[in-house]
Amino acid sequence: MSDIDKVRIIVVGDSGVGKTSLVHLIANNEALTSPGWTIGCAVEVKLHEYKEGTPSQCAYCIELWDIGGSISHKNTRGVFYNPVHGIILVYDLTNRKSHENLQQWIAEILNKEGKDVGKGGELEFDPEQFLGYTQIPILVIATKADMVDDTQKKKSNKKILSIAEQCGAEEICLNCHDPKSLAAGLSDSVKLSRFFDKVIEKKFYTRDTGGILEKRKYTSPYFSGFDNK
Repeated sequence: MSDIDKVRIIVVGDSGVGKTSLVHLIANNEALTSPGWTIGCAVEVKLHEYKEGTPSQCAYCIELWDIGGSISHKNTRGVFYNPVHGIILVYDLTNRKSHENLQQWIAEILNKEGKDVGKGGELEFDPEQFLGYTQIPILVIATKADMVDDTQKKKSNKKILSIAEQCGAEEICLNCHDPKSLAAGLSDSVKLSRFFDKVIEKKFYTRDTGGILEKRKYTSPYFSGFDNK
């Protein structure tokens, strides 16, 4: 895949929310039978056909960086946060705290150099800073949808909207052990594909005065959404 344009998407969330199973499902269209704990970072790749604004389909390599969620690695995982072209925030529908902690994950990514910490040394989440400063495409994914009933899902969806709206993101709920969760044509599959398109557009394309997408003649290999103000 050395000749194919690439984008890096980091997948973050608390330890145990199902990031590894999610990444495997997205990359391989199959469930992961025996997921393990991620130490540091694990990377899987997926080819994505981008169609918008192009005369024909263009294949891009989506690199999915599954970042280990252990708090013991908090001070070292910042090395994986640059460059970043897209972010998938993951939480567990059966664990409210994992949803609340998404704000800290966003703050950690934004403040990867340890700057601008709040009281008690905690990183602060500022949605206006996030939207205005980075403008990185984000997708919020809730896992373990098979372990909650419809009533719980509706309640959780309201919580998702809170974090997703602040980040200008879409959100989906998945059962990562069911390959049909991301079957072609389903709403969640369409949202995921649309997210990949946004990441690709952000890195490789610009819009002319008429709103038509044009591919950049040159894109720096060091491009990061963090410095694309």
